[in-house]
Amino acid sequence: MGLFDKIFRKKNDPESKEFRRAMAVRIAKYPIKYVTERKDDVDEVIGKNGSLSIRDGIFIVFSSNSIVFRCPVDDLSMSELLSKDGVILTGCDLEHGGVMRQIIVYYVYYLKS
Repeated sequence: MGLFDKIFRKKNDPESKEFRRAMAVRIAKYPIKYVTERKDDVDEVIGKNGSLSIRDGIFIVFSSNSIVFRCPVDDLSMSELLSKDGVILTGCDLEHGGVMRQIIVYYVYYLKS
């Protein structure tokens, strides 16, 4: 990466560690309504209620009284739903033996003041 690229690079590059860390911190404050996993073009509910948190650089999805997804923040791909009611998380799930998973976390709806 040249000097020009460093000065004028995109600040919102979803592949950068800075973006992933900032996004993880931003979404970790939302309570969970439910969590689904996409398998063979079908969404299956894998958890209800819960929370998102970050511990020692690991992003944790806690739902239905258990950890349903755990992935290092720097390796996690995150994209918000267009409705802003949730987020799609894609990464190697440490909780399930490092298998690549794509889950969708839906936030609890609340009025912003």
